[in-house]
Amino acid sequence: MNPLALQATRIGIMKLIKSKLAILAIVSSAAGPLFADESLPVRNCTWCHGSSAQGFSTAPRLAGQREQYIENQLLSFSEHIRDNPYSRQYMWGAAANLSPQTAHDLATYFSALPPKAAYDGDRELAAAGRTIYEQGIPESNVAACLVCHGPNAEGIREIPRLGGLAYSYLKSRLEQWDEGFHAAAAPMPQIARTLSPDEIDALASYLSFIE
Repeated sequence: MNPLALQATRIGIMKLIKSKLAILAIVSSAAGPLFADESLPVRNCTWCHGSSAQGFSTAPRLAGQREQYIENQLLSFSEHIRDNPYSRQYMWGAAANLSPQTAHDLATYFSALPPKAAYDGDRELAAAGRTIYEQGIPESNVAACLVCHGPNAEGIREIPRLGGLAYSYLKSRLEQWDEGFHAAAAPMPQIARTLSPDEIDALASYLSFIE
């Protein structure tokens, strides 16, 4: 092959490589948070919260949760403020060495993942739960949940998304506030102490079905 032909071949190969790299960059950009920064300890989180961060009955869904809420909770674990049994057993150690920047970056990553509803509550109780969520319980002086958590339980800023979280997780969180854990999360401890077991079941069931 003469030098001119060889040079033309090399230029053609370089253009092909650049084209493929450009396509990869576009795909990666569109996929967004599915391609996590390798420096983030995402795998450590997904071992318990699921490979797509959709959660399980005891480990809540992180996908789609409010960014500021996730960040605040990671800091509360590291400071031992969130003190319920599973937090002590698992999250105190997991968050012990997280820097504020890493906590922020993890929160940004997981909040951008698309959430999926758990659909694991009791459908027969969902209607009663919706009434509590949207109207509160006037006779018990319990305000409607949507006042803080939004009409679709989507949360806002540091107030968490509740929609679609697992029934058993929501139920246990409400019960733990009633038992005095994480008492700093006002006004939830007072509200939880006011709810009866049946009302907690109904509310947790309804929220598990919200997409």
